This record gives sequence, C-alpha cells and structure tokens, in this order.
Amino acid sequence: MKKSIIILFVGIFGFGFPQIPTGYYDGTAGLSGYSLKTKLAQIISNGARDMGYGSGTGGLWLGYKTTDIDKYYENDGTIIDMYSENPAANAPGVSNDPYEFKWGQASAGGNQCGSYSGEGSCYNREHSIPKTYFGGINAVPMSHDIHFVIPTDGYTNSKRGDYPYGEVSSAVWTSKNGTKLGQSNVPGYSGTVFEPVNEFKGDFARMALYFVTRYEDNLTSFSQYQTATSPLDGSKNRGLQLWYLNLMLKWNAQDPVSQKEIDRNNAAYTFQGNRNPFIDHPEWVEMIWGKSPLAVDDASFSKNLSIAPNPVRDNVLHVSGDKDLKKFPKAFIYNMSGQSVQTIENPFQNGNTIILNNLPKGIYILKTGELNTKFIVE
Repeated sequence: MKKSIIILFVGIFGFGFPQIPTGYYDGTAGLSGYSLKTKLAQIISNGARDMGYGSGTGGLWLGYKTTDIDKYYENDGTIIDMYSENPAANAPGVSNDPYEFKWGQASAGGNQCGSYSGEGSCYNREHSIPKTYFGGINAVPMSHDIHFVIPTDGYTNSKRGDYPYGEVSSAVWTSKNGTKLGQSNVPGYSGTVFEPVNEFKGDFARMALYFVTRYEDNLTSFSQYQTATSPLDGSKNRGLQLWYLNLMLKWNAQDPVSQKEIDRNNAAYTFQGNRNPFIDHPEWVEMIWGKSPLAVDDASFSKNLSIAPNPVRDNVLHVSGDKDLKKFPKAFIYNMSGQSVQTIENPFQNGNTIILNNLPKGIYILKTGELNTKFIVE
C-alpha cells in the first residue's frame, strides 16, 4: 500500500467543545488537590435537580431519550448500551451490535424493560456505582442521577449485580460484545469484577470520579453500607478504595474523553442542571488525585494497533494494525492529562504514516475507533 504523509493540525478541529455555561466553574482558578474537589462539589451540587427514577417514560427513562442516543457508531437513533455496544467501525447502514434497543416502552414499539430472558430482551437502568453501596433505590438524589445511572441491557446488568468494575484474569461469563465477568487481576483486589470493553472504560472512570465529587458531603454516611466488594472507601476526600482509584485513574488516562461523552454531558446538564467536571476539564483528574501508578501501556489497550518506532523521533508515526484502519473516520491524540492535542479526519485513507506537529517531549495516546495505544515523543 502506498504511504503518504498526513499533517495533523494542533487543536481539536472537528471535535466538539463542551458547552460550558459562562462562569460555571468560577472559583476554581488556583485550586488543586482536595480543595479543588470540594469546590467542584459545591458547583455541581448548586442547581442540580432530582428528576426522579421514573415510571412510564418519565424520570431517567425520559432523560435517556437525549443523553444516550446513538449518533456515533451505527448512527441509527437507537439507545447506546455500553454493555452491548460494539464500537468497531462498520459499513454505512450495517450494524455490528449483537442487538439494538429502541427508546421507549414496548407498547409504543420501544425496548424499555419489562422483563428479560437473556441478552437483547430490553434495556433498564444501571447504577455504575452500585446503589447498594450508598443506601439503595430510596437514597436520593444519588439513585436518580443520570450522570452515573445509565441504560444497559437488563440481563447483562443482572450478571454484573453489585460487583465493582475491574479487569478480568479469567472470565466466567462474557457478553456478546466482549464485556466480561470474572476474577480480578487488578493489584490490591482479588474478588469478582465486571470488565466493560475498552471503548467505555474512561466513561465509567469519570462517572465514578463524578460520584465521589458530587456526593462528597455524603460519603462518610455511606460507610454503614460498605462490604469488602465496595469501591467506596468511606472517606470524604479520596472517596474510592485505593485499588479502585488507581484503576479509575488508569482507565481515565487510557480512554480519553470522547465526543459521545461531551454530548452526553451537555444533554445531562439540560436534563438535570449540573455537569461532570471531569469531562469538561479532564486535567482536573490528575490535579486532584495525581497520576495513576498503573502502567498506561496495558496490553489490552494496545491490541490490534501499534506504532513504530516507539519512542517516536522526528515527529513521524507509522501506524499498523490487523484491522482495516481505513474504516476509522477520525484519529485523536491526547496528552496524559486527557486533553486532545491533535485531530485528523480520515487519517488512514491514503496510507498509515502520520507526521506530528512538533509535540513536546512526553507520553501521548493515539485513539481511533475502539483502538488505543500509547507512544512516547523524545
């Protein structure tokens, strides 16, 4: 295949900006650590509305009509279920998903649960931080918060149960899109964990960090609900068990903010009146909790995508993989604070050589479609 050089422009051209209201984050300048976290807790609590859990098509059910509609993968207006979505590039009009859900109740032609007998029956509401660890369905407004309560396949949701997210060493169950349940291989925890696919790990990490920020003043009261499987640590400041925090920081770095997350954050703000600050300002994650001590070049994130040479010299990337890279319409380069520093449209249409625009020395992530890998600029 003939190679050609593609210039990546600095910035995020073609990548949507968060629609942050003017002055929303006033008072955060100069803050860091838990002082910044506390200020953010105040900001995202002010004006937040409890829209209810929902019955019929109200509450969260109604919210999902704007927060979780597929405009990114199949682009077909169905519900995005991060436990079943297959983010691999597909031909126009062709779905890679094992099943798809239409918004709304069954009586109106939708796939809202209902009952389920297996994967693909219907979608319900999943607390990405299990509600058992903060008091159950009657603990409000936590149990109604659309920033971390998401639509998912009912059967897969039941398989997840109250297990924390993690990385699986040996799966005992695997969903049709590759989501896994099994024993943890995360340092510091050896129990059963539930592992989503790589494309959405950063999404779930930023939901967890949102939770322990938004509900900072409630965290100590959740101690009565804690068991050995809880990701919460009972503290007001750090919020998460150390093993879980390290994992969330790792996932946050490996899977940077996507356009889907930006759009969801904007829609959630319209719905319930507050925002996830770690989508608007991903650099704040490191400013509050520091860097992840876990390796960024996780083999599972480098699968099917490689860069040579690595470390990179002379601003030249040679990208290869065992998938057809031409299918990917965009590529993004992020720094380790999660900020997008370069973007390109149709990056692999004419070859697989990319020239960087004089990036400073450091560690970066190349993301295209569901593929992510780390590279170093020297």
